[in-house]
Amino acid sequence: MFVSEISKEELHELSLAQFDGKIHVIERFGIAESVAGRLRSYPVFGFDTETRPSFTRGKVNRVALLQLATDSEAFLFRLCKMDIPPSLLALLADPKVLKIGAAIKNDLDVLKRSAKLKPNGFIDLQSMMQQFDIKSTGLSKMAGIVLGVRISKAQQLSNWENHTLTPAQQRYAATDAWMCYRIYEKLNQLKVEN
Repeated sequence: MFVSEISKEELHELSLAQFDGKIHVIERFGIAESVAGRLRSYPVFGFDTETRPSFTRGKVNRVALLQLATDSEAFLFRLCKMDIPPSLLALLADPKVLKIGAAIKNDLDVLKRSAKLKPNGFIDLQSMMQQFDIKSTGLSKMAGIVLGVRISKAQQLSNWENHTLTPAQQRYAATDAWMCYRIYEKLNQLKVEN
């Protein structure tokens, strides 16, 4: 069904995919509280976080950006500008709302340090890869193997605590969460068909 691994050269040959839906950048606590409350009606989100890189050994910065994405909308919560609102904590703890991410343990550990988060309803794509005998488990490689596309990682080490996110940062952040959503949807569809 899928190849188990993909090389950097093979990945580079694939067409570039990026999120082209509506991006909502949320920087104020009251708006974040309201938006997160409304998002409880969605059954599944792609999930990711971004943290300002630390080039000092042992130093981990707090999460600057939390991303949730559906197929058509991405919600970028700028946690570097506000505390995590209770409705967002409730969404992240709701077992009925699935949050799909890649290598999410570290994301959740860092989030738990800055808020009383009790995560529930999270699915790590890396654990799903075993069911399909896929050995390459980085998000870029999973996208290449499962969806036949590549994603740009050019903004990965940018400063996520900048006063304003650039359009390139917004697109990158939305794409990572959206790609988690798309990979999960594709794998789920294949499980139903088989």
